[in-house]
Parts: sequence; structure tokens; C-alpha cells
Amino acid sequence: MIYEALTCLTSEMNDYLKMKLSATEDKIVLSGLVNPDGSMAVQGENKVLLTLVNLEKETAVKKPVIPNKSVDININLYVLFSAYFGSTNYPEALRFLSFVVGFLQQKNVFTRVNTPRLDKGIHKLVVEMETLTSERLNNLWGTLGAKYIPSVLYKVRMLTYDESALREFRPEIAGLGVAAE
Repeated sequence: MIYEALTCLTSEMNDYLKMKLSATEDKIVLSGLVNPDGSMAVQGENKVLLTLVNLEKETAVKKPVIPNKSVDININLYVLFSAYFGSTNYPEALRFLSFVVGFLQQKNVFTRVNTPRLDKGIHKLVVEMETLTSERLNNLWGTLGAKYIPSVLYKVRMLTYDESALREFRPEIAGLGVAAE
């Protein structure tokens, strides 16, 4: 469900940017920031990375516990949008970060009515901007193992995690056709 929620957000934002900028390529990329060796996880520049930085259990919603039955868990996702643009392209990084904020300001609730591509297992996603103190921001970037780049943190509420709805993801394999002889 996490993958489905975040790929949906990525696709929605890419569609918005393509329409707004008459662009042809995706500018929002679902990706970590750095590889285990410390190198950037995305090849090339001029992208906005959407990175899952934390999960938390939603404690405001309590469901009764039924013995011998698994209980759905509600979780919130914390996602970081980081403008990964070259040092000579800093103004463009700020421009794209503004597009992210603008998009999520005008569309902060995603349902299957206003977002047909939203997975059937997801009822609704509500996206809220989070404010970080300088100390928390420093801790976040230190934990991620990356140097600070322009970014904004959002909380995506509330994903109901139902184990029975999980399914294996198998990417499509292309180019393995047998040539006719």
C-alpha cells in the first residue's frame, strides 16, 4: 500500500507539471536520496525526488481488538520532496519546489473520485505540510546521509494497512520476444 500511495502521488504531480509547463519528461521521481555508498541515488539532475523518510502509526483512530483476528493498522507517511538541481540551477530548484507546494495546496485530498488512478485498496490520502525546526531539519538530513538541498516535508495521512490486501509486485518484462525464423 505504501508503494501504491507514493507512485500515485508521483504520477499525479508529474501530470500536473507536464500540463503546467508543457513538459514531456517526468520531473518528480520516487527515489531515495543517497545510495549506501553515499553517492546520489538518482542519475542526472533537475529532478524533484519524492522520498519516504518515516512511517508512524496513527493513534487517533482506535479500533476494537477482536481475539484471533488481525486488526488493520492506520499509518501516516512522511515524505520529503527534494529539488535536486545543479548548483548553477538553484533558482530552478526553488521554482520546482514552489510547484510542489502549489500543487499540494490546491489538491491536498486524494480520493478515487478526484484521482481515478488511486489504488482500490486506498480509501483516501490527505497531504499536510510539516514544519521542521532548524534542529529537526539538520537531524533529518544527517540521518539521510546527504547534504541539504531545497526541500519540503509532507505528512500523508492515513493509509489503512491491511495485510490481506498486499500483493506481490512483479514488473513487466519487455524485449524477451522470440524472433521468428
